[in-house]
Amino acid sequence: MTEQIDILIEHGTVITVDAQRRVIEDGAVAVKGDRIVAVGTTAELRARYSAAKTINAHRKAVLPGLIDSHAHAGHGMLRTMGAGDPGAWMDACAVIYTSASDEQFWRAESAMTSLERLKAGVTTGVSLFGGGDSIMRVDDPKYARAHCDAVERAGTRSVVAVGPSRPSAPKRYVDWATEPPTSRDIDAETMLDVCKSIIDANHGRADGRLNIAVTLPVFAPMHEPEHETVRELFHKQARDYFSLAKERGLTFTQDGHRTGTLALAHKELGLLGPTSFMSHSIDLNEEDIAVTRDTNTRIVHNPSAVMSIRGRCPVPELIDAGVIVAIGSDGSAPDRGYDMFRHMFQCMHYHRRHFRDAGVLPHGKVLEMVTIDAARALSMDHEIGSLEAGKKADIILVDLFKPHLMPLNMPVYRVTCFANAADVCATIVNGRILMEDYKVLSVNQNEILEEVQEASERMLDRSGLRHLTQSPARLWNASHY
Repeated sequence: MTEQIDILIEHGTVITVDAQRRVIEDGAVAVKGDRIVAVGTTAELRARYSAAKTINAHRKAVLPGLIDSHAHAGHGMLRTMGAGDPGAWMDACAVIYTSASDEQFWRAESAMTSLERLKAGVTTGVSLFGGGDSIMRVDDPKYARAHCDAVERAGTRSVVAVGPSRPSAPKRYVDWATEPPTSRDIDAETMLDVCKSIIDANHGRADGRLNIAVTLPVFAPMHEPEHETVRELFHKQARDYFSLAKERGLTFTQDGHRTGTLALAHKELGLLGPTSFMSHSIDLNEEDIAVTRDTNTRIVHNPSAVMSIRGRCPVPELIDAGVIVAIGSDGSAPDRGYDMFRHMFQCMHYHRRHFRDAGVLPHGKVLEMVTIDAARALSMDHEIGSLEAGKKADIILVDLFKPHLMPLNMPVYRVTCFANAADVCATIVNGRILMEDYKVLSVNQNEILEEVQEASERMLDRSGLRHLTQSPARLWNASHY
């Protein structure tokens, strides 16, 4: 007598990333409800189960859903603005996120991001709710709600990180829902109240697919002397928000660590620990690495980010020290996207070039950095990150029967060296099929893209920054912008 299940994925090359790192030829995955109930050979699982739906994964790799451990909500609307001038792009973030974005902006950008991710096999993504130089949309919880609404509809899994804009407050925000638009100064207390409201309304939504994390701007007086003048404000933020994260059982993240700031965050602010995952972390010194290891803090490396041009996250050194390191995209602007295959490849070659050693970062390790190690970084490895019985059914299929992925051998290498987002042919989250045979089932792609274009045009008109979408004078025939 066979057990009835919902989905049987059969005849695939199953790359489990489980404790034994099994790669099962002619493998199968059985799904019931939102959970994986078995992983094994096709013959074994066919003998045990009868499925309402069977997916033939012949000549396809079956993988745990990929995890993007650091990105930014809003950035999708700012792709390549101010090309060649990172300072102009950062300034644009500050203007747009506080003064030129409405609910439609945040909903449309989130829908687009979720769509891009699910088509690229990214089943879980972290999105800081704002960015640039730590400019967050925290004047009203309605903007985060619009973002979360779009994620819920798409069916993906998300960690939305909320926290204050960088000191000092107040900061001026514009609300376009009134006629005429109204602007007001938002103080630190209001920002904290808004973040609490976002947590209350959204943490655990969508059958647990939506979770909230807490974030803070990085205190870096050794790099940004003006931080010294608002030291007490940074300290107050740390007390208020880190205690909030602990009280609510939330993870904690920061964007933009560099030399000395991790040690300072530990010694002066008490922000490190096993539920903290810190991003970028370039040019770390020995003390930074030691406190990260000793506190079991996790690091997110963003190999394609501008920050990784300015300095290097010492990924091999951190791994050798026993630190868990994940990979993030850093969002889809100014010049990248949510293709985690691209970021795996970039990660390997970035550090191999640094050490002039092609043996640095084995291919299996970088795959771990977007699956099981990423799940550990987000404190979610009990639920996602590998294909194992009992875990959430977050599964992707990669079509290997393509010229750039042949011949059909060494599947881990095929996935990490040659695959790209366009090779993902099926995406399943929580046992729900979001994309099958390259067709998105959960949302209407054309409707999303039309709304994105409309919201983008409105944002450009309101911000007065349309000139940043024009090609710079030195786009052609020059070695530098």
